Amino acid sequence: MPRFLAVYTMKPEDLARFRSLPKPEQNAIDTVGLKQWVAWEKRNAASFPDRGGMVGRTTRVTKHGIAAAANPFCGYIVVEAETIEAAARLFENHPHFSVFPGDGVDIMPFLTDPAPS
Repeated sequence: MPRFLAVYTMKPEDLARFRSLPKPEQNAIDTVGLKQWVAWEKRNAASFPDRGGMVGRTTRVTKHGIAAAANPFCGYIVVEAETIEAAARLFENHPHFSVFPGDGVDIMPFLTDPAPS
């Protein structure tokens, strides 16, 4: 079955706006969003060979050295689906952007097979 990398994205200004909310309001959003996210993962568990996770700050390595960097990535999950469109449909109305301040989910096909375990 084809595999896809789904990357959760978030704009820094949207995260800052969320973090500027009073803590009880943030907690209320977290409670609703996490419940929906867990339910979404359970409904679609057969499509996720790697549940991935959320990620923190970026360090970039280039020919010029190692330095802090910024990008919109805040998490990922690996998806198995017949087509990229089928993979994308799994994320329609996802709590990452319907409840939380996420921007979207970028979905890309893997062009190589996974390494043998």
